[in-house]
Amino acid sequence: MIKSKVLIVDDSAIVRKKFSDGLKQFSDIEIVGTAVDAYDARDKIINLKPDVVTLDIMMPRMDGLTFLGKLMKHFPLPVIMVSGATMEGGDITLKCLEEGAFDFVAKPSALSGSDVDSLFKELHEKILCAKSSWKKKKNLITHKTTSKTPEGGVKSILSNDVELNKVLIAIASSTGGTDALTKIFTRLPDKMPPIIVTQHMPPNFTALFAKRLNGCSSLTIKEAEEGEILKNSHVYIAPGGSHLKIKESGSSLRVVLGDEEKVHHQRPAADVMFNSILSSSKKILGVVLTGMGADGARGLLELKEKGSYNISQDENSCVVYGMPKEAVKLNAIDEVLPLSSIPEKLVSLSAKLAKR
Repeated sequence: MIKSKVLIVDDSAIVRKKFSDGLKQFSDIEIVGTAVDAYDARDKIINLKPDVVTLDIMMPRMDGLTFLGKLMKHFPLPVIMVSGATMEGGDITLKCLEEGAFDFVAKPSALSGSDVDSLFKELHEKILCAKSSWKKKKNLITHKTTSKTPEGGVKSILSNDVELNKVLIAIASSTGGTDALTKIFTRLPDKMPPIIVTQHMPPNFTALFAKRLNGCSSLTIKEAEEGEILKNSHVYIAPGGSHLKIKESGSSLRVVLGDEEKVHHQRPAADVMFNSILSSSKKILGVVLTGMGADGARGLLELKEKGSYNISQDENSCVVYGMPKEAVKLNAIDEVLPLSSIPEKLVSLSAKLAKR
């Protein structure tokens, strides 16, 4: 068995030991070393040649974000950020993903108990995925977009609010999804049907992510709130830690948030979101983007059987071809497209469905 070599970078001796011990339980992981700060990490990366680095965000002398930027420029390799589950930690983590970090895990407040066991299982999965998918991720790294009217935007062909209300777009994504969603929403016009999104993220991160997306899109993008009615030209991101469900209320659609058990080890879960709109009177466009695992595949299949039109991101443009692959295997997808083609397809299909 070829093991994945991991370097753990954290200024806390307790965290370094906990992470080392926690990952040693997996036979396909080898901890090649630990580092106390960025300068120590730099030397050990050169000497130990790890496959994957776990990197703390808050460190003395040089913070994780600054070190990541230098690493991506001079010695790029897959990095999984270890973030505190705070608003500040979440904001910096999103910046790290924009700078090229492969993924992140949120460090629980107490390094013991079931939360830590779940953390190590999640980290193990992401380490293996990072090693196998890094070449593709490196090729797909782009700088963040901040313009409200980015180049390459899709021309609006939708205007009638009554017709737009006939359609609902539902999108699922995970690893690599923050970048994929940014590329979609920076190109969509300001007239669209309501859009709901499940992106696998923990609490505190989704509100920050929605805010960042809102700053680079012509649409209004926000974290979904209990009971609110979906509006045209609005995007609703499932809150971390809550399942996003949609309930019909007369001719309107209303948000229902739930804290039920995780599905596919996720809350929010895409299958929960998709299942909640199975009986909707709206015309559904289902979308699955880059991500690990199988979340969303079964829900999309059931939606397709009810008459939805489903799109998946193609393998070449995915950071991780997991969720789309599972949906394609189930024959739940009507059309496979590169990420760059999805915005235009959403606009054209929305217009077509709205006029039926």
